[in-house]
Amino acid sequence: MALWGELGNSLLEMSDKTKDNDPPTPEEMQKTLKDLFSKMGGGASMPFGSIFGDDDEKEDKTEDAPVEVNPADTIFDFNLKPREVKAHLDRFVIRQDEAKKALSIAVCDHYNNAKQLRALEEEGDDAEKLEYQKQNVIVVGPTGVGKTYLVKHIAEMIGVPFVKADATKFSETGYVGGDVDDLVRELVRKADGDVELAEYGIIYIDEIDKLASKGGGSFGKDVSGRGVQTTLLKLMEETEVALRNPMDMKGQMMAMMDMKSGKKTQKENINTRNILFIVSGAFSGLEKIVSKRVQSSQIGFQVEERTEVLDSELFKHVETQDFIDFGFEAEFVGRLPVRVVCEKLEKKDFVNIMKFSEGSILRQYEREFEAYGIRAQFEDTAIEKVAELSEKENTGARALMTVLADMLRDFKFELPGTSVSELKINSELIENKNEFIAKFKEEGEQIELTKARSEVDVFVQKFMAKHGIQMEFTDEAILSLSTQSAEQGRSVLQICGSKFKDYQFGLKLIQRNSGKDSFTITEEAVKDADKFLSDMVVISYDSIKKEEESTE
Repeated sequence: MALWGELGNSLLEMSDKTKDNDPPTPEEMQKTLKDLFSKMGGGASMPFGSIFGDDDEKEDKTEDAPVEVNPADTIFDFNLKPREVKAHLDRFVIRQDEAKKALSIAVCDHYNNAKQLRALEEEGDDAEKLEYQKQNVIVVGPTGVGKTYLVKHIAEMIGVPFVKADATKFSETGYVGGDVDDLVRELVRKADGDVELAEYGIIYIDEIDKLASKGGGSFGKDVSGRGVQTTLLKLMEETEVALRNPMDMKGQMMAMMDMKSGKKTQKENINTRNILFIVSGAFSGLEKIVSKRVQSSQIGFQVEERTEVLDSELFKHVETQDFIDFGFEAEFVGRLPVRVVCEKLEKKDFVNIMKFSEGSILRQYEREFEAYGIRAQFEDTAIEKVAELSEKENTGARALMTVLADMLRDFKFELPGTSVSELKINSELIENKNEFIAKFKEEGEQIELTKARSEVDVFVQKFMAKHGIQMEFTDEAILSLSTQSAEQGRSVLQICGSKFKDYQFGLKLIQRNSGKDSFTITEEAVKDADKFLSDMVVISYDSIKKEEESTE
């Protein structure tokens, strides 16, 4: 409200200037409004030029404008078959064949219908006569089995905008949480402002089971859950959503400015008729409802009640009433005619995900090690072990990241910067990782020491050739140089050149005093080269003094 007051004050000031026969210039008005919108988050993105009638905006540039292809037109060339869509999904998601089939069919039917509607409209026929029930989808399945991945890759394959949200973030009115209408507006943003393309997008809502208002093992949402269901009902069927949120002050101000300037570049509303809705959730407790009903309907005597896992077999018995008993409104369930289950992943599924999925997390780890100059190779014994541990995590494919992060964390920390260039990851390495890390560190130190020694030899030879003075470095000195090299990211040769670049003056002085031709460089010299040389010079003079005293 303070911003509106600020705008009012600014306009009053302009009005006062007008009374004084000094009307504000367009530049002054533009600056005032631009500053206001900058504070509101609009910045310079407001179309000020069009509002104030800039000549550049009025210039007719249509003659040389290139012909643009409307992205929405690609939807009306849709010719994919369900088998082709499933084959595409097989590249990224392991198992879940029934879910892939159901989604592939629903998507193909949905966009083929959109294509037919468009053809009828272009021919001037009454498109309303074409009967079609939108095949919105409800996916049931535990976390991490690939539900989001399936929908995301379908949208990418078709070329339509895709929006994902969690049902728990929305409220009936939008005052608390989010406004469900914003999902539709988000499609427009994903479509780069193309409203027509957005009207054929896909909206995916996860954790839809959290909107259940009662029963079925859910935590029991209050009436707000039912209110969100009711709001989603209109979106999933067909309704008009305002392009700008009525509660968005900046959006409404922009709309007002557009209207004042006569600008009419796009539709004011988004129609949801051709937007495909896919919802999903774990539906913990639904299996009890279905199992209880199935068992009670069986003929005969049931000695012990069994609770089944909601797999494909039990899901065949799921009825609309089961979802209603779980806590959903009948009308809401009715808007989701396509129902499919994603089954819990088992050890063999984790193995296949790692070995055959194009999005395998093993490729990610190989790239991460490669960035440190290490070639990581996952052997089958390691893959089996990772799959076994991931199954116990009970979080689906997400468990792979958890297990691998814990398993390889120490290797990522200790090996980069060492001489290790190849890492074979197998069950033996996993089960004895501490021993392997210690071994790698020891081998790395030995190799680094050998490398450091060779660089020191090069320095010694150059020093001898240039100054005629022989230097010998102790093993401790070479090890210290190697350590500094790793810490500073410089070669041992560079460090020697820096530390001992003026040593010839002091050593020649010592050579003259003592007659020495060779000098031993210890670890102390590497740590403090100046002090070490200074002490050696003092000792050489002390020895001369003692000799003189002894001869007297």
